Amino acid sequence: MVAGAGRAGKLSVLAPLAAPRKLTRELIERLRADISSGRLAPGARLPSEQEIASQTGVSRTVVREAVAALRAEGLVVTRQGVGAFVASEHTRRPFRIEPEGLGSVAEVLDVMELRAGVEIEAAGLAAERASSAALRRIGAALKELEQAIRSGSQAVAEDFRFHREIAAATGNGQLLRFLDFLGLRVIPRHTIRVEGGEAGAQRSYLERVQREHREIYEAIRSRSPQAAREAMRRHLENSRARYRQLAAGKT
Repeated sequence: MVAGAGRAGKLSVLAPLAAPRKLTRELIERLRADISSGRLAPGARLPSEQEIASQTGVSRTVVREAVAALRAEGLVVTRQGVGAFVASEHTRRPFRIEPEGLGSVAEVLDVMELRAGVEIEAAGLAAERASSAALRRIGAALKELEQAIRSGSQAVAEDFRFHREIAAATGNGQLLRFLDFLGLRVIPRHTIRVEGGEAGAQRSYLERVQREHREIYEAIRSRSPQAAREAMRRHLENSRARYRQLAAGKT
């Protein structure tokens, strides 16, 4: 029998919630915090839907959605007719990056550091392993990105495709899945909008970025792993430098 199955565990969340726009998200975060802190121990039973709803002031629908989200994370398990329990192995929940957690330049810089550790090596592996077909796909993505920039677009999706094709060219499915997990968040201008500035300045910036992309592609096509790594490193460091300036309040 699971420890704590006979009675409900105590939650710090059992106080009225305010009425923000995202009640479900707030309830998820509070429940998650109680589980992570150990206030709700592994095996402990959560209060019933009705108890949580009445003591937090949210609807039972909100409670069900929150519990379902925690179950998807592996933090909670449910037993038909018994209730919801803290999972015994909740410390093994999957890695995740909350989209809402990328609202500042500093948080975007953290993700850029994370991807640098993966993409620099991916560029080198692509130079070693890319098939002729993979090289053509990287080249096609580069051309598509060039056209998007010329059209005046921010070219976020096209930029992501270029980086994704490099990951795919490594032949390592885990690298590709990691990049797909990050998605368009890989491209900082997708998350952080730079307000103001002339269109010409934006275009000039994207053209500099595109020159860096061409250097990466040429190094991969030349089968030079070290040059590919260095080109990718320069590209990512230059991008991080621009956003560090934003974080410091410079434009």
